[in-house]
Amino acid sequence: MSIFDRLSAYQPYGLAALRIITALLFIEHGTMKLFAFPVAQMEGSLPPLMLFAALLELIGGILILVGLLTRPVAFLLAGEMAVAYFMAHAPSSFFPAVNQGDAAILFCFVFFYLVFAGPGAFAVDNRKTA
Repeated sequence: MSIFDRLSAYQPYGLAALRIITALLFIEHGTMKLFAFPVAQMEGSLPPLMLFAALLELIGGILILVGLLTRPVAFLLAGEMAVAYFMAHAPSSFFPAVNQGDAAILFCFVFFYLVFAGPGAFAVDNRKTA
């Protein structure tokens, strides 16, 4: 048995770590918009589109964190990040490192991966129903 075969046994745990850490980072974007925590992302009241994005980031992030409705929520959040990239980042430059859209792209594709891979270990989605 190769080392890769042995590592494959831990795949659900690695996927759970990816899901949980991604969710925690994503939730922070929502709390910055809604509660100015840990810092304010913008001053004043949020425009309706930003308020919607902030709610998706907070509520969707919490659902991804606990692994509840992971696949449909991840699909929605991947779409949100694609829209965010093309509306907020791409117009200023073609290059993600220049337009500061690299996080949006990475979130988009991690969420897109979760649509297909599922939540991994430690998820509410994995509970057996009676």
